[in-house]
Amino acid sequence: MATPYLTDDEIADICAPLVMPAAQRRYLAGLGLIVNKKPNGRPLVARGEFERVLIGRQPEAAAQNAAGGQPNRAGLLKLFTGGKRGAQAQGR
Repeated sequence: MATPYLTDDEIADICAPLVMPAAQRRYLAGLGLIVNKKPNGRPLVARGEFERVLIGRQPEAAAQNAAGGQPNRAGLLKLFTGGKRGAQAQGR
């Protein structure tokens, strides 16, 4: 049964010939992985994160930002023109 994160052996295999944990973290981050740091300094990479990069998908946050969402223009105008609870300092 696979663990939810890559083992040290799997990371060593991916990063070969790099053996220093800091160098491995930099290398993995350079591949586009989200890399956390274990208390012993070694890289911690979720297996799902590795698979995401392996198939070439963007992280969820980047995918949402790339979707081109537009600001709520009507809400912004209402805020500046004093609509419901907007620009409360006008009457003061």
